[in-house]
Amino acid sequence: MSAGRNVEQQIALQQRPPSLAMPSMAQRPRSEPGFLPLHGGFRDRFVMTPEPKYCCEACRLVLCIPRQTECGHRFCESCITDLLSKPNPVCPADLEPLFEDKIFRDVCCNREIMALKVYCRSEKNGCKEQISLQRVMDHLEVCPYYEVPCPLGKCKEKMLRKDMPEHLSRKCKHREITCEFCNHKMALTELQLSSHQHDCPKAQVTCSFIRYGCTYKGLNQEMREHESSFASEHLRMMTVRNTTLEAKVEDIKSELMERYKVLPSLSSRLAEVETQYEEMREKNRQLEQKLVSMQMLMSAHSEKLLEVEMELRELRPLRAMRDEVEALRGSVESMRSVVSSLDSGRVGSSSGSHTLGSLEQQLSRHDDMMSVHDIRLAEMDLKLQVLETASFNGTLIWKIRDYKRRKQEAVASKTLSLYSQPFYTGYFGYKMCARVYLNGDGMGKGTHLSLFFVVMRGEYDALLPWPFKQKVTLMLMDQGPARKHLGDAFKPDPSSSSFRRPTGEMNIASGCPLFVAQTVLENGTYIKDDTIFIKVTVDTSDLPDP
Repeated sequence: MSAGRNVEQQIALQQRPPSLAMPSMAQRPRSEPGFLPLHGGFRDRFVMTPEPKYCCEACRLVLCIPRQTECGHRFCESCITDLLSKPNPVCPADLEPLFEDKIFRDVCCNREIMALKVYCRSEKNGCKEQISLQRVMDHLEVCPYYEVPCPLGKCKEKMLRKDMPEHLSRKCKHREITCEFCNHKMALTELQLSSHQHDCPKAQVTCSFIRYGCTYKGLNQEMREHESSFASEHLRMMTVRNTTLEAKVEDIKSELMERYKVLPSLSSRLAEVETQYEEMREKNRQLEQKLVSMQMLMSAHSEKLLEVEMELRELRPLRAMRDEVEALRGSVESMRSVVSSLDSGRVGSSSGSHTLGSLEQQLSRHDDMMSVHDIRLAEMDLKLQVLETASFNGTLIWKIRDYKRRKQEAVASKTLSLYSQPFYTGYFGYKMCARVYLNGDGMGKGTHLSLFFVVMRGEYDALLPWPFKQKVTLMLMDQGPARKHLGDAFKPDPSSSSFRRPTGEMNIASGCPLFVAQTVLENGTYIKDDTIFIKVTVDTSDLPDP
């Protein structure tokens, strides 16, 4: 209980703010430090908004030591002093001249202002008190939320008054404590930084020879007598320990020697392993070269296959026009039959010969027209095929049917990749297509679907800017209701050969080897009716007209 009272006395006597030693407000001078503002009016937060008559005409704050001028306006003492220091001072309210001998102290106004209610200046720390302005400092003397310094001179910490007891009893590093052994009182920092704990005669300690086997424990003041009387025993313990250590050292030496004997064989074995490793590396390098060659060969075969597929598409007939041509050919054959019958049955008359010759000329002209018609039909067939399958707005929607079969062919290395139909950025724009590896390519082989973008040789390449610089977006379409499409986008590298003007049918493909994991593709809603949809979008917003 006495310790608690000491703490309370320290708070009451030593932890007061600088103004706590001042007399009460009724006797307190107006210039008391901490209460009056250094300049201008009071900045306290008033409970009710002060009336305009209580505000300074200069700083607009609540008057501090109000002074009234001859013209009836009020100013803070510091504000009127500033005005009078200027040459030919005038009142800022009505521009009337100001004279120092006609300015007086407004005691009545000051009394009314001191009675106004304000919030405690420690409101930000949690105090909810409302007091008159004249009682502010009296309240701060006891306010539990007022910030005060620690009364212990060496401690520089500040805290709320309500937290002072805990600080002095538990947290302050300079608080007074008592040695648990000798009951000597000292500051906590002195106990921690000094050697008192080692020198305290009442401290319970163990013998310094404990690591050699001594088990003695006693008071610090008895330890010297123990060390002197048991010196021979301590020496014997050290000798025994030293002998044990020497024996262990010898055992370790013997073990090291045994291990050293097998080092040559280990070294030779290591050399053999290193040789085998180098051989394996060389074989692996050769296999990688063969693999690269095989990949290049397969890529060439795939490109050739694409060309064949495109040629087959070009040879696909237009049924309606083909039927018409076949009918025309049938008519020609009928005419030939008529001509042949006429030729075999003619009697040599001049009129019959003339008619037969005319028919033969007509038949010849008809054959020529048929040949021209066949050529034009083939050209129209090709153009119609392109128009049916190609888009000219920079967007490709690629429908890949029979996913499972095509995936198995890719796994079995029968058909590693597929090419889409061509698409264009415009009728006179870039010609492009997509290339997909259903079982992955490169880093994605066996784990991912790899998707690439290919720039093809077009009819209007001479009119287009090169290298190809348009942003490309690759996307796998989600066929479920969530429509969580998977996509990736890239800007072409101008230095890459993939985006230069093609010299062959198409450039090297560029894209994403790790476009989508096969587990994600096959376990989601991206495959429906054994079909997937791939979308490729080329940004044409900044593409100039050719």
